[in-house]
Amino acid sequence: MPEPLFDLTGKTALVSGASRGIGEAMAHLLASHGARVICTSRKRESCQAVADAIALAGGQASAHAMHVGDVDSIEALFTQLDADGAAPDILINNAAANPYFGPAIDMGLDAYEKTVEVNLRGYFWATVQAARRMRERGGGSIVNIASVNARRAAPGQLVYSMTKAGIVNMTEGFAKELAGHDIRVNAILPGLTDTKFASALTGNPKILDMMLKLIPMGRVAQPEEIAPMALFLASPASSYVTGAVFPVDGGYLA
Repeated sequence: MPEPLFDLTGKTALVSGASRGIGEAMAHLLASHGARVICTSRKRESCQAVADAIALAGGQASAHAMHVGDVDSIEALFTQLDADGAAPDILINNAAANPYFGPAIDMGLDAYEKTVEVNLRGYFWATVQAARRMRERGGGSIVNIASVNARRAAPGQLVYSMTKAGIVNMTEGFAKELAGHDIRVNAILPGLTDTKFASALTGNPKILDMMLKLIPMGRVAQPEEIAPMALFLASPASSYVTGAVFPVDGGYLA
């Protein structure tokens, strides 16, 4: 029988920022399709409830600390996974930072550096660490969670938008460099999603009303509506897809 297109049995998937929101939804969905999921966030305890819920549902998951803004933390986790025989076949770069909302000319350097360190440097270094191991293992899939802001910079989120645009460019560059090692690299551009991360937008009635008028479907996404695209890109169903960028945005970028 042909291999099921979305079967991840025997694969290990590392999901950063898996303690809530889109990351949590992706962790659950990948596990439900057979992946062993490594749930990470700055503090292991933040992911433990997610890993426990996956196990309760019959899946395989573990919780680990990885601060995406700290390259030493990234390296330490990959070293531990090597020792555990659990180097990932799938990497979902999802954790993100957006500590400042307002005019860019009033932004402090600390907020700028945190945004760049997590959203760009962290994604880059986690990708490097994962790809080195995937190269030795014969291939893999890397999925970067960017944002519709990568295509249309949003007022009050200039630096965040810059970093998300950088993630798209990084995705395309790594896709070209890694294709020869059977490593696919793709990106997702979520639209406005009902998460704590986006609460500065969804929790402000004036901003939310303005945003909804720009979304043809007229509503905010749920994290579970973003996760299936990650499953597709992580699975054999997307075996000939690399360097691609997929909006999941209710038509916002149309």
